[in-house]
Amino acid sequence: MYAVIESGGKQHKVEKGMKLSVDLLKEDEGSKITFDNVLLFVDGENVEVGQPYLSNVTVTAEILETVKDKKLSILRFRRRKHSMRKIGHRSRYSLIEVKDIKVG
Repeated sequence: MYAVIESGGKQHKVEKGMKLSVDLLKEDEGSKITFDNVLLFVDGENVEVGQPYLSNVTVTAEILETVKDKKLSILRFRRRKHSMRKIGHRSRYSLIEVKDIKVG
């Protein structure tokens, strides 16, 4: 049994007990969240597809921690001008664990 949810403009395939990283969520660590934007639900031979979302399926998860990605370095370079600018950033993600997929 699995579902496809939408979070942060991206789609994620989730199963019960699965850990995954999604874009940074506003909730605190240790809090439980529910995803109502379920696009697809599959349980064996039973397949439900939303138009665009399913109204009877919710996915509950717990936020484990907030993590940072590797640092990305960006070098902007203008040739023959001796102009360079080095910048970088680290994206922040929320690490979540899927607790349950509820139907109905």
